[in-house]
Amino acid sequence: MVSGWPDTRLLELVGSELPIVQAPMANAGGVELCIGAIDGGALGSLPCGMLSPDQVREQVEAVRHATKGPLNLNFFCHSMPEAADDSSWKALLEPYYQEFGVSSCPTAALRQPFDESMSAVVEEIRPEVVSFHFGLPESKLMSRVKASGAVVLSSATTVDEARWLEERGADAVIAQGFEAGGHSGRFLGNDPAEAMGLIALLPQIVDAVRVPVVAAGGIGDGRGIAAAFALGASGVQLGTAFLHCPESLLTLEQRQLLKDRATIFTNVYSGGLARALRGRLVDELGAVRAEVPPYPLGGRQIAPLLAASKKRGDFEFIPNLAGQAGPLGFPLPAEDLSRRLALQALAILRGEFQRH
Repeated sequence: MVSGWPDTRLLELVGSELPIVQAPMANAGGVELCIGAIDGGALGSLPCGMLSPDQVREQVEAVRHATKGPLNLNFFCHSMPEAADDSSWKALLEPYYQEFGVSSCPTAALRQPFDESMSAVVEEIRPEVVSFHFGLPESKLMSRVKASGAVVLSSATTVDEARWLEERGADAVIAQGFEAGGHSGRFLGNDPAEAMGLIALLPQIVDAVRVPVVAAGGIGDGRGIAAAFALGASGVQLGTAFLHCPESLLTLEQRQLLKDRATIFTNVYSGGLARALRGRLVDELGAVRAEVPPYPLGGRQIAPLLAASKKRGDFEFIPNLAGQAGPLGFPLPAEDLSRRLALQALAILRGEFQRH
């Protein structure tokens, strides 16, 4: 195990060599990225919210066959809303349906919340770590996850959410700053306009809870990791940094966009606020539209456009979810990236880092 970290509580909790969590990223991460991260000493993660139980089993088997090390399975804990009137949203999208020659009848699968079937998978597979987004599952399911022996992590965007998670059994809290890519984990209903950046949020959560805190959002290199530890973190979670890796599911064109484009919070891809790269859909419709059905229903109407645009190599309609640190990324394999990031951070923490 690489030594020299000022806080080793996360390492002791999850058993990884490095206090780095490779963030679970649906449609961007997966088996190969997870394997590479684990080989590099990080905590590898699989995004399971859009998988069936059998698909989770297959992916875990593939990871276990290829490498040894702690594995994190990630699930969402949102409440499924009632069916909503989507006629206004479809009307806004109609010109795009015509442009791409696709039907407005949605057939795409929706991200499902953690349920009995996935709880049974956790009990069967017994992953070292299970992480949640949008809070925690109901107490009965939470008890089953804990009884399986899994360490439980979940994301908090406010101090109140962090306290809520600790009180309900989370073993560690992921402090998610507004810089982070993907969906904001906000679940207690605070005003989105109050969203905090990591440098302000992290020390407040560290002071408010007793469990280890993992920093997430805007961390793209060793400098960011060292800064997180200086603010009291026990570990970091990086997603966008791993998008540059060849094992990610992004194309070369999409990886270049990480360098070239700014990100923005938008609800047009799913109905929930998520940070993504700017693109034609956001620029033409606006980042936040009241017509979009609530999360995750809003994603169904967009799905035909995403499939058609991807087929023709047009990434303007694809939800390129990414954080603000995209330009800091290195095009390295996940194993090499994990170790490089750790060595950079440790050099800074020891006062040995020299900027090139």
